[in-house]
Amino acid sequence: MYLHFDKRGRRTKQARRKEIKRGREKYRPQAMARSDEAASFFIAVYRAVQEIPEGKVTSYGHIAKLVGTPQRPRQVGICLKHLSHDPGARHHSGNVPWQRVINSKGIISPRSQPSGARNQAAALRAEGVTVSTDALGELSVDFGEYGWFPDILPSEEAEEQEWSSSSEDE
Repeated sequence: MYLHFDKRGRRTKQARRKEIKRGREKYRPQAMARSDEAASFFIAVYRAVQEIPEGKVTSYGHIAKLVGTPQRPRQVGICLKHLSHDPGARHHSGNVPWQRVINSKGIISPRSQPSGARNQAAALRAEGVTVSTDALGELSVDFGEYGWFPDILPSEEAEEQEWSSSSEDE
């Protein structure tokens, strides 16, 4: 038993992994502290995703472009992966329609848990989006019919119009 503890009497990582594998302990991912820049990016992504209309889908890359970081589509996926399920959180899976973001090929990205893609497909179908299975067994959506790709976010467009009308009045 002493092999599972380090010199200070704490369990080793290897011992903890074995306990998790045997089902004696639950895996609890450690929350990472976010920098102000990362927190701002997460909020920008969540707000952009909230503007996708019901029954429409867009890509991770397009959300990245809309928030001003076209080179970061993978980080958009990471933001959505870490979206809280707690309804008390400011942004959570109940008020951020994560299911409306798919990859640039129109395919629902596979997850570590196979049920994740099926859950996303079910949520999209509930909104009236047709999700089909292609020849490779991947779940896909027709961007031609359901795609949403504005040049700027509707909220920014409204702000821009307000600003231009107020400057014309002067």
